[in-house]
Amino acid sequence: MTVSRSQTSLGILVALSASHLINDLLQSLLPAVYPMLKQTLRLSFWQIGLITLSNQLTASLLQPLVGLYTDARPQPFLLAAGMGVTLTGILLLAGAHEFGWLLAAAALVGVGSSVFHPESSRVARAASGGRHGLAQSLFQTGGNFGSSLGPLLAAFIVLPYGQSSISWFSGIALAGVAVLWHVGRWYARSGAAVPATAASIHHTASALPARTVQIALVILLVLVFSKFIYLTSLTSYYTFYLIQKFGVSVQSAQLHLFAFLGAVAAGTFLGGPIGDRLGRKVVIWISILGALPFSLLLPHVNLFWTGVLIAVVGLIMSSAFSAILVYAQ
Repeated sequence: MTVSRSQTSLGILVALSASHLINDLLQSLLPAVYPMLKQTLRLSFWQIGLITLSNQLTASLLQPLVGLYTDARPQPFLLAAGMGVTLTGILLLAGAHEFGWLLAAAALVGVGSSVFHPESSRVARAASGGRHGLAQSLFQTGGNFGSSLGPLLAAFIVLPYGQSSISWFSGIALAGVAVLWHVGRWYARSGAAVPATAASIHHTASALPARTVQIALVILLVLVFSKFIYLTSLTSYYTFYLIQKFGVSVQSAQLHLFAFLGAVAAGTFLGGPIGDRLGRKVVIWISILGALPFSLLLPHVNLFWTGVLIAVVGLIMSSAFSAILVYAQ
């Protein structure tokens, strides 16, 4: 049976969203098991920070290099290979009992993410059919929902069965490899996997002066940088804050982290269609300024209101991600 282009595009968007869920679920396992690793391996907060730095450096700084390479040489099956690197990192994390190996595992998991995001975002745009806000929103929501599942699975699987149980998630990674192999085949057949030539780049960017484009990209980079500093800090240390200030159990703290990341996923999903309807600048301004009063209240409230306020912060801050990506593209 012949499938129409719109149906095929929707199927690819769903596949990309599902693979983004798998990628970010595996990424989020790392901070979710920090309390357990800190206790069993007697890590300091300084070492926890270095593990996060190792992961984020490879997950973030390698992304533009991957993007530059694939602009010139599109690699339809690089997505599946990147998930394979993440799988290697997860297996290493399950068996790492020394700090150096933890750093290596975190770096490998980050490498897989840095390979996944640039090319998958490109494929999402190719499959969007012109509805870029919806495509990016669906794509990003899969990732944020996966991030929220990491603490939940850590609470009910890794915490009761120990660090070695992290290897059980290798099956999920293998499923991601299979999904991304299918996406790669579609990408190779679609005609979108062509090198970006100087002429095509000039034609695309000719509507605005080069300096205007450069300034806009710098502003967008600063916005993304500031948002991820805040969200990564919360994700890494929120459980420790709850344990220390309110005396909750590790499992309870991970459930609170799941609720926060769930709010981030909801904000990402809602931000795309709202930006398409009301304007992306409006969503970005609300995202920048709207979270401030709730953030300032956080240190002064009880456990219940901490959960409420942190969910509102996640909802508001994540609403602009789709808009920022569409502007950047």
